[in-house]
Amino acid sequence: MSNSRTKLFLENFFVYGIGSIISKIVPFIMLPIVTRLMPNSFYYGLNDISNIVVSFGSAIAIMGMYDAMFRMFFDKADLEYKKSVCSSAFYFVTITSIIAFTVLIVFKRFFSNLFFSSYEYSNLLIITALTILIGTTNGIISAPTRMLNKRKIFLITNTVTPVISYCIAIPLLIQGMYVLALPLAGLFASLSMLITFFILNSNWFEFKKVDKKLIKQMLRIGLPLLPNFLIYWIFNSFDRMMIAKFMGNDSVGIYGVGARVASISQFIYIAFAGGWQYFAFSTMRDDDQVEMTSRIFEYLGIISFVATMVLTSISDFIFQLLFVGDYVKGSIVFPYMFLSPLLLMLYQTIGNQFIVTKRTGPSAMILSFGAITNIVVNYLLIPVIGIEGAAIGTLLGYVVSVIICSVVLTKMKLVSISNKFILSSFIAVLFFILWRLIFRYSILLSLLLSLICLILYCYLYKKDLKIAFGKLRNQFKILWCNI
Repeated sequence: MSNSRTKLFLENFFVYGIGSIISKIVPFIMLPIVTRLMPNSFYYGLNDISNIVVSFGSAIAIMGMYDAMFRMFFDKADLEYKKSVCSSAFYFVTITSIIAFTVLIVFKRFFSNLFFSSYEYSNLLIITALTILIGTTNGIISAPTRMLNKRKIFLITNTVTPVISYCIAIPLLIQGMYVLALPLAGLFASLSMLITFFILNSNWFEFKKVDKKLIKQMLRIGLPLLPNFLIYWIFNSFDRMMIAKFMGNDSVGIYGVGARVASISQFIYIAFAGGWQYFAFSTMRDDDQVEMTSRIFEYLGIISFVATMVLTSISDFIFQLLFVGDYVKGSIVFPYMFLSPLLLMLYQTIGNQFIVTKRTGPSAMILSFGAITNIVVNYLLIPVIGIEGAAIGTLLGYVVSVIICSVVLTKMKLVSISNKFILSSFIAVLFFILWRLIFRYSILLSLLLSLICLILYCYLYKKDLKIAFGKLRNQFKILWCNI
């Protein structure tokens, strides 16, 4: 990559990374406190189910319009055209969000029983429906901030949102509102962000600029992506529904805590996702775009493998340190749930090539194979080995998706995967097998195994490391001369 593109990629990666870390670090710090304020894992399980209903309803309401809007925003430099794109997407999503909200409220008893296994949680369902309505609207209204790459605002809002949420949640939990505290806090935090971004970005949205032709164009890009979002929902959430049916909401709570701790890997993933779209579409017309994308894919893959190995080695210790009671059992899902979002990051790195070439159909088909794998493995393993089976199902689903996507894009000459990365992937698989069967209960031996893998990776990528260190040395020299 040229220096300017390297700078653009790193700036977006680290700035959005810091913002994401701030937004995730607060829930991570608060998790041991929240679990101690709740009498058992059942209530945390209910909150987890509410979250997955929000993510499902939001995907249905947005219908891929966010990504379509992002893609078309960069088609022309004309400001009026950009405003028309934003306005059309906003009013379309507002209507679909209201429809989704209305359906949930009208049939609240049915959906309450379906999602929470009881009619008595109708109030929880109402809060869930409101969160979908406000969250999806906020997603579109906040988009211009992201598309204009206003990173300071991103950092500030990501810091304030979780703080607002837990300032509301903790007093409610102390008052004994175990069912509604977290969902209600999330709703008010989302509402505060909606008001903030409406004030900041309202000039991008005007009813008179709504263009039906643009809506049709965005739907042609967005609708093929809708199955992708539903498939992502299956990856991230369907396992919880199956755990609830097979094992009960208590186990959902334990699984949810394990997955929440593992979500620290999303520090890397969300940083990537936040910066990647702007970077990818800004450089999509470069001559070496395929080579550049392939190299980013491999480097992110190696970073993902190494981070997973190191933290897997100490995962049991982390859970014993942070939690008490049944929540400690959540450590078993940590390695699988930590790596899964990183595999999604790898998939999106190369899968974005479909969007760049405006061929979004194959992506849905590829992800569907992964989702089917996830469901089948869940069905087979959850009754046998419990929540670990659900985590294995999620991981294998992503593995299948990344492999198929790599093969298809290689044949289309839109990506090029090196043999050393394939070998690196086999090393990661071997680490997982050895850790789970032999080394899990010894932190020292697990860390030693991680170190051996790291040395192997350094040997395989020694030329790339030499170039990277050379660039860093030059940057330090320039910095030193300027002092």
